[in-house]
Amino acid sequence: MPSHRPLRHYRRYPRRSRTPRALRWFAAVVLLLLSLLPLLAGCAPHSAETERGTGRSEAAFALPDIPPLLVTSEARASYLAAHYWQGFNFRDTALISRPEVTEQALADFLDILSRVPLAEAQSSLTAMMDSAAVDSAMYAHFMKLSGKYLYDPNSPFRNEEYYIPVLRHIIASPRLGEPDKARPRFRLDMALKNRPGEVAADFVYTRTNGSRGRLRRISADYTLLFFNSPDCEDCRRVKDYMAASEYLAGMTGEGSARRPRLVILAVYPDEDVELWRAASYPPCMLNVHDASQAINRHRLYDLKAVPCLYLLDADKRVLLKDVTVEHVELYLREHARN
Repeated sequence: MPSHRPLRHYRRYPRRSRTPRALRWFAAVVLLLLSLLPLLAGCAPHSAETERGTGRSEAAFALPDIPPLLVTSEARASYLAAHYWQGFNFRDTALISRPEVTEQALADFLDILSRVPLAEAQSSLTAMMDSAAVDSAMYAHFMKLSGKYLYDPNSPFRNEEYYIPVLRHIIASPRLGEPDKARPRFRLDMALKNRPGEVAADFVYTRTNGSRGRLRRISADYTLLFFNSPDCEDCRRVKDYMAASEYLAGMTGEGSARRPRLVILAVYPDEDVELWRAASYPPCMLNVHDASQAINRHRLYDLKAVPCLYLLDADKRVLLKDVTVEHVELYLREHARN
């Protein structure tokens, strides 16, 4: 049983603030291929060398051929997501030690999934794990890669909604014993908390003057939960960003005194009260502390790393879960109409 106080990680750099250069290049290539594949299929010359390949190409990975009847980019992306792994030899364990093939294929696959509906993406991930299950070593490798890309707090691909079907597959797999399923079960339990569309877990907080409040009693069009630690460098970066943002800081001063448009609740969830009291926060934020340690003790939120941002609507339903501050600002600019 894990202790009630989790090991807190500090994010090493702002996650998902922009698409990495390699992904931008790959996305452009994918879109180009999706539009040109029918033409390329009809024009590509065939030779004995092409048919035979080389010794190294046997371990390479090629995208499936997309039927030329699929003419829209959406239809081609859906086909590619559903059939992506059909040319990958999951029985060839030599591919485990070839990250330029296997790991790169997974990274490219995740980028393609971002172009299809969530249900299709989740189904494709389940199918991937089904295919990997033909070999114990390969299955373990894809478990590890999925955690690295979809769960690690510093991964630009991190996506709980994608990781959930992978975790469910792992927990149901006969290839693992019950002790090996303990960590995936815990991760799934945390991933299923406070999902977008659900009402966020309520908690009591303490202000710097000693008075108390409760999350569900905050009256505002939007509430931004900013879980942070005063000694976290990236927390300070996020704090400074919000203070300097005319839009975010401006929203906290809009509306009425009884119901502002935005409340930024800066929550310190750990135990060092002196560290919290010594910290300074800009006027646009309400600086509070979880004095009862209920957030950690009951694991109300998945705080594997800080900073951690949740955007809630007026009814305290989760709109955005564990995203960057840039993502929050973009969302509010698009959805918070005057």
